Amino acid sequence: MAVAFAAAFALYGEACTNLIVGKKASADGSVMVSYSADDFGSFGYLRHFPAAEHAKGATRFIYDWETNNYLGEIAEARETYNVIGNMNEHQLTVTETTFGGRPELVDTTGLLDYGSLMYIALQRAKTAREAIGVITGLIERYGYCSTGESFTIADKEEAWVMDLIGKGPGRKGAVWVAMRVPDDCICAHANQSRIRQFPLDDPDNCLYAKDVISFAREKGYYQGKEDADFSFCEAYAPADFSALRFCEARVWSFFNRYADGMEKYLPYASGEDLQAEPMPLFVKPDRLLSVQDVKDMMRDHYEGTPLALDNDPGMGPFEAPYRPTPLTWKVDGKTYFNERPISTQQSAFVMVAQMRGWLPDYVGGVLWFGCDDANMMAFTPVYCCTDIVPECYSDKVADGLNFSFKSAFWVCNWVSSFVYPRYCQLFGEVKAVRDRLEADYAGLQQDTERKAQELARDSGEAVARDYLTDYTNRAAGGMLYAWMELGKRLMVKYLDGGVRPEEDGRYVRTPGGLGVPVERPGYPERYRREIVKATGNRFEVK
Repeated sequence: MAVAFAAAFALYGEACTNLIVGKKASADGSVMVSYSADDFGSFGYLRHFPAAEHAKGATRFIYDWETNNYLGEIAEARETYNVIGNMNEHQLTVTETTFGGRPELVDTTGLLDYGSLMYIALQRAKTAREAIGVITGLIERYGYCSTGESFTIADKEEAWVMDLIGKGPGRKGAVWVAMRVPDDCICAHANQSRIRQFPLDDPDNCLYAKDVISFAREKGYYQGKEDADFSFCEAYAPADFSALRFCEARVWSFFNRYADGMEKYLPYASGEDLQAEPMPLFVKPDRLLSVQDVKDMMRDHYEGTPLALDNDPGMGPFEAPYRPTPLTWKVDGKTYFNERPISTQQSAFVMVAQMRGWLPDYVGGVLWFGCDDANMMAFTPVYCCTDIVPECYSDKVADGLNFSFKSAFWVCNWVSSFVYPRYCQLFGEVKAVRDRLEADYAGLQQDTERKAQELARDSGEAVARDYLTDYTNRAAGGMLYAWMELGKRLMVKYLDGGVRPEEDGRYVRTPGGLGVPVERPGYPERYRREIVKATGNRFEVK
C-alpha cells in the first residue's frame, strides 16, 4: 500500500484532471473532454504541429515533455495531421493524468515518454481506436520510459479511458487496458488508475494487452484463480489514503454534482475507509451536460460537499478556496494535508474539447482553452483547423522564466496572484469579466460556424479554415486585452488594501478632480470574530 502513497506525493506536481462526457450525455450531442495541466513551474502554452508529408526514411527526434531533454529518435510517419493543443484536425483528442503506480515497473531504457505518445498519436491517428493502436504499437517497438498513466482518447463519436504502465527496466512494451465510455455516461480520472475488472471478450468496448493479467501473475501482483476477477488498478496501482483523498475525491466531486446516490461513495473517495465500496468507472448523469457545465466543473473546489474548502482556517482571512503548497505539512511531528480540488492555482493551462460528429471536422472540433487556473481565466475557442497559434498562447513571446505582457499565461497569473490574497473582496471582479467573455464567445459560436460553412461551400474549405483560424486568434487577443484592462483596474481600485469608491462605473472624485478617500474594509466580519475569539479583550479599545 505504501507504493501508491509514495507515488501520489512524488507526482503531486504533475497532478491533472480529466472529465469525460459521452455524446448522449451532452446537451448538444458532442463528445467532451476536459484537461488541466497542473504542474508547479510549468509554462502554459498552446502546442502546434502542422500537417506534413515526410520523406521515406525520415526520423523524428523525441524530447521528454516535462524536461525537454533529448531521448532519441524514431521513424517518422509518411503523413502527419495538424494538431493544435490536444486536438487534431480530425477532432481526435488525447489527454492524460499520471497515476504513478508501482515504481519498479518504470523502464528507464525506454524511448517514449507519455507526453510524446500523446502528441505523436494526435499526428498519426484519425480516431480514438486508431490512436490506441498507435500508442501501443510505438511502445512495443521503442519502449516506454514514464510511470503509470491514464489517457483519455476521444473522437467525435466515442471516448475511451486507457490505463497503462511499463514492465520494468530493459523490458519493452507495457501492460494496459482501454475501456470505452458508454455514450450516455460521464467518466473522469485524476491521477489514480480507475479501471478495475474488465470484460475479456468485448472488443467493441474493451481492448487490452494480451499479457496484462499473466504479467501481473508473473510479478506476484495477482494471485486470484479466475482471470475475470482481475483488477488492473489493484494489481498495478494499489490505492491508499493519498490516492483516494487527493485523486479519487476529484472524480467523486464530478460524479456527485451530476449523478444521484454518490454520497454512498464518500467514505471511499475521502479515504476514510479503504475497504469501502469503490466508485464505478463511469455513471449516467441525471441531466445532460453543456460545454459550460464542463468548464464550470473545472472550477470546482468541492463547494457544497463535506470536503469544501470554505469551513476551516486554511482559507485565511479572505476566504480563498486555495491552499498553499506543498500538499502536506507537519506540526509537532504529525503530518497533515490540504484538500486537493479540481481547480488549483498551479494549473499551467486548462482545456475543454468539444467534438461534434454531425459537422465537418474543420468546424466541428473546438478546443476551449485558457492559461492558468480555470476559475481565474476565460476559455476562448480554438478551432481544430487552426494552423496559426494566437500570439498570447505561444511559447515564442515568453517562457516559464521570462515574463511578458504579450503572454496569456503571465497576464492571467499576474491577475490571479493579485486576487488570491484578498479573494473574497476581489474575485467578483474576475468572475464578471470571465463570465462576460465566455457568454460572448458562446453567443458568437453559432454565427461563426454558419459563416465558416458558407465560406466552405462558396469558396472552398481552405478559405473556411483561414476564417476560423483568424477568429481563433481574434478571440484570444480580445481575451488578453480584457485581462490586461482587468489587471489595471484591480491595481487602481484595490491598491494597498483599500477600495476606491465608484458610482455608475466611474471612480468618485472631489470637486477639484482628485479621487475621494479610499474605503478601508479591513478583514471580513467572519475573520474579525475569529481574532476576537482567539485574543479575547487584548485588542479591545478601552
